[in-house]
Amino acid sequence: MTAVKKVFTLGFPWQTQDPFLFCVHHLDMYPKGNENMGPDDDLQGRQIGQDFTIKDGWRMYHGNKIPGFPYHPHRGFETITIAENGFVDHTDSMGGAGRFGAGDVQWMTAGKGILHSEMFPLVHQDQENTLEIFQIWLNLPASSKFVEPHFKMLWNETIPEKVLTDVHGKKTILRVMAGSLHQLNAPEPTPDSWAADPSNMVTIATIKMEANAQFELDASTAGLTRSLYLYHGDEINIEQSSIKINQGVELESDQCITIESGNKPCQLLLLQGKPINEPVVKYGPFVMNTQAEIQEAYRDYQLTKFGGWPWGESEYVHPRDKSRFALHADGREEQQG
Repeated sequence: MTAVKKVFTLGFPWQTQDPFLFCVHHLDMYPKGNENMGPDDDLQGRQIGQDFTIKDGWRMYHGNKIPGFPYHPHRGFETITIAENGFVDHTDSMGGAGRFGAGDVQWMTAGKGILHSEMFPLVHQDQENTLEIFQIWLNLPASSKFVEPHFKMLWNETIPEKVLTDVHGKKTILRVMAGSLHQLNAPEPTPDSWAADPSNMVTIATIKMEANAQFELDASTAGLTRSLYLYHGDEINIEQSSIKINQGVELESDQCITIESGNKPCQLLLLQGKPINEPVVKYGPFVMNTQAEIQEAYRDYQLTKFGGWPWGESEYVHPRDKSRFALHADGREEQQG
């Protein structure tokens, strides 16, 4: 029996399976930053506020002066942001804030409702500011959709990594941000996450392979969803299937597979988990179980603004010289070098 269930093309966003709702890979080759940490470049010809078309190698997204996503609401799910390169500046309606990058991961449970901003400050004025991040939406079951909002930083230094060498001496670097894989155990997620229960087998990992390398992806429990995305390189081979760059593959979760990279180094993202198997109604920034709950979410947001916005600017960024940090709603602050 083949482990390959389906091969598909990566769009924007990427196709996902329950319990995952959404996945986007952002790769922007931003120029040098100006004095306000926006692009030191002409913004003419861009649809400012809705700039999602790559022009000159980068996009402004919803930002007007600084690239990124000014404050917006969420309810009913979680966001997991993996910052491979560049920086993300976070602020939220709970008074939380942070700057993360260089392999850090932010895990945010929106729960009953939160406003947050995700801006991409171009901190370097003397060099280009490459940004590469993933944003993943993980669903919450009905029993957890109204939990208190919470975010947690999984700093790069705490994320387990292993270098695996095949019989030909070719190397693969495995990093595990959620769950367990190859005896690597990721840091704990937020406490109300679907991933917080080990029986849900949620796994998020990146796999970076040298050219012509082999990597064995261990078998897991049957009945999980398992998706693998090829976002850098040229191709990989799994059994008799060739997966090209910008393609993904759905796999049987209870079979061990051998992944063979092509003639270029390649990078893959793995998303795996037990399905929640509940109705999903999505509309904009809200994910609930019924249309009535979506309407309720909009009413609640209009009435309460989920606590309001304490930061003044809608696209707030921290001072240029601020290092990686996290400020939590309870006043606790973490500082990273």
